[in-house]
Amino acid sequence: MPNDTATPASQHSFQAEVSRLLHLMVHSVYTEKDIFLRELISNASDACDKLRYEAIASPDLMGEDTRLAIRIGIDKEKRTLTVADNGIGMSEAELIDNLGTIARSGTRQFLDRLASDPAGGSGLIGQFGVGFYSAFMVADRIDVASRRAGQDAAFHWSSDGANGFEVRPATAEETVGLGRGTRVTLQLKSDAHAYLDGWDIERIVKTYSDHILFPVEMAGEDGEPRQLNAASALWQRSKSEVTPEVYAEAYRGLAHQGGEPALTIHYKAEGRQSYAVLLFVPGERPFDLFDAERKGRVKLYVRRVYITDEAELLPSYLRFVRGVVDSEDVPLNISREMLQNNPQVAQIRKALTGRTVGELETLAEKDPERFGQIWETFGAVIKEGLYEDFERRDQLLKLARFRSTTGDGWRSLAEYVADMKPGQTDIFYLAGDNLDRLKASPQLEAALARGVEVLLLADPVDSFWTTRGAKFEGKGLKSLTQGEADLSPIPYLDGQAPSEETADASALLAALKAGLGDAVSDVKASKRLVNSPVCLVAPGAGPDLALERLLKHREQGIGLKPVLEVNTGHPLLKAIAGKVANGRGDEVADLAAMLLDQARILDGEPPLEPHKFAERLSRYLTAGLTGA
Repeated sequence: MPNDTATPASQHSFQAEVSRLLHLMVHSVYTEKDIFLRELISNASDACDKLRYEAIASPDLMGEDTRLAIRIGIDKEKRTLTVADNGIGMSEAELIDNLGTIARSGTRQFLDRLASDPAGGSGLIGQFGVGFYSAFMVADRIDVASRRAGQDAAFHWSSDGANGFEVRPATAEETVGLGRGTRVTLQLKSDAHAYLDGWDIERIVKTYSDHILFPVEMAGEDGEPRQLNAASALWQRSKSEVTPEVYAEAYRGLAHQGGEPALTIHYKAEGRQSYAVLLFVPGERPFDLFDAERKGRVKLYVRRVYITDEAELLPSYLRFVRGVVDSEDVPLNISREMLQNNPQVAQIRKALTGRTVGELETLAEKDPERFGQIWETFGAVIKEGLYEDFERRDQLLKLARFRSTTGDGWRSLAEYVADMKPGQTDIFYLAGDNLDRLKASPQLEAALARGVEVLLLADPVDSFWTTRGAKFEGKGLKSLTQGEADLSPIPYLDGQAPSEETADASALLAALKAGLGDAVSDVKASKRLVNSPVCLVAPGAGPDLALERLLKHREQGIGLKPVLEVNTGHPLLKAIAGKVANGRGDEVADLAAMLLDQARILDGEPPLEPHKFAERLSRYLTAGLTGA
């Protein structure tokens, strides 16, 4: 029951990330302050959704108050604005946890972005469950009264956004008219009194929250509540009834994203199952895109009742997609635990994935520029499907875009195959972790000298999916840093042929191998090099060098020893061969070590022993400069 006597309040400090966030909010770094109301209404809608879900198993939670709604109140005399709901409500512990911490990964990155991009704050605030705090942009103080459904006790949370917060049992006066749910009261700042204007509130609600499923009401001049929003499921409406502007506002509300969606997918499935779909591909990268859990954020509704956003309705490589699936057939009382094994949900997953990939294919054909922007933002994630989704690998290969040696634009595999050289049977690629380094890689030289295009794969996932033996139109993918790379069937371009090899290459290779010992698995004459003296490649068996480096950084490497390939026609190697022929074997070990370190540096790796590398380099530079 409410507390009618003074009760000491418990004082609490905000989590460090919340304190930093509130500092940004209180100092009003954002230009679009209207979004605070969108966020409070969205939170109230979530509370109503949660009550409807819990009431499936426990109908008593709903009681006699079965009409769920969100109510906005204005008190011009007190300069307060309230947003109340009769949803699930919060207990004392939930008030402390939900309004004192941010329990989402990536929060630090999120805050750094907020601080560096004040104008873009409106598109970022909702993404990490911090929308409540946006109210401090317009309020000097926030009071929250809440009673959880099924409980008698009500509690009061209060903060000025600067000195932590306090929680105590609510008084009878603070819970007048609050049978169940939450009421948020904002004491508006002196420069925020425009939000006491009812017409301005109605404008904001229609702009940002028209799609909210529950009525958003405000008392009119006659005291009777007036509904401000349409309160209809947008995804249940016909596409012909919805304007791009309405889609954009629904996207911002449902996806907690700013700007415009890059792609909207809206349809109804009928037949063995009936369900409505409204999905958005964001125009910007969500902050949780690379979370380790790789969870999707598509909400599952059953007959307009929210169930969960953790039904994993799309595979993890499409986790950037946001939106709603509303089923007519899935059992309303299905538990979150049962979702993974429910055959109806499994059918929706399969159909939804196929439709989403198909829509991306259609966009790629009809609007390559817009698809290119999506690929620029999400291509590294979509390529995870090349490794994980064998069923759709051919579709995804057709969809995939790559950087290559032909220029700075994106290239499809279809374009690559169409431009293959006479005598070329494979699609050549080079994998690594840095695009600029790949462009300068010596392993490219023989291909470039023949005019052969090479795909440059700089995303970590590229080192994994390329190991799965994928083919495109019968053409295999061949790494230029693994095994043999014989390009001899393809003629050199005019004037691009390399210098003649040294006469006694076998003695040179044997001497270099002896000098390097077990630092390499072998030393071979290279068919890849034209202008550079050396490069590193992986043996034919085992992982590519880029994959081995990734695994090594994760402490999962297999200890792969690379092959040192040398250009026996290069002047440096000819000079070393001369020393071998003249019995100067005492110098070969040092020279071999320097060649290996040079090759490692070109691959973005440090010398094996930096101090010895520096010592050798100084010695040979001194000898060269002094003639000693």
